[in-house]
Amino acid sequence: MKARRLWLLALALLLLWLGGFGWFLRAVQEDAADNSATDAIVVLTGGAERVETGFRLLEEGLAPRLFISGVHPDSRLADLARGAGMDPAKLAARVELGHAAASTRGNAVEIAAWARTRDITTIRLVTAGYHMPRARSELRRTMPALRVMPYPVTPPRLRDEGAFWRPRNWGLLLSEYCKFLGAEAGLSRFLGGRRT
Repeated sequence: MKARRLWLLALALLLLWLGGFGWFLRAVQEDAADNSATDAIVVLTGGAERVETGFRLLEEGLAPRLFISGVHPDSRLADLARGAGMDPAKLAARVELGHAAASTRGNAVEIAAWARTRDITTIRLVTAGYHMPRARSELRRTMPALRVMPYPVTPPRLRDEGAFWRPRNWGLLLSEYCKFLGAEAGLSRFLGGRRT
């Protein structure tokens, strides 16, 4: 009888985990639906096209300022702007870089500190779609009153034809789902690690 209860519990947990993964897969495919202005655009570094997207949204006038979190300590605005084909002089007064974060939790701490000192209450968050649920979870924990409007970027490797069926991509999604569960449970402060 005890073995049967354990088996049923294990089955229930597996079904719950699979249902959560189904929700996660749907969440990472959502598009940015809201184009209303925010106090700032915030980009999390670590993936293709994120910084370029942040610069483009700034040019489109979706916010008056841009904060890029988790920038390599040796990188400067001029480096990032040139890499995106932008004129650094036109961005200098509107773009700030954060060099302290080395993880998604670190991004949340860095963003919260930056936002509090500037009275920022709404941000448009730019990161990979698969990374968005965890990034938002960490931001909720660090600065609950901050209104976060997602702007997911789909990396090239997930846009390619047949990308859904590649084992490497499934590994990425499963890994990110587990990290998201850890963030939701408040475990990320103990796990450390780099962002994706």
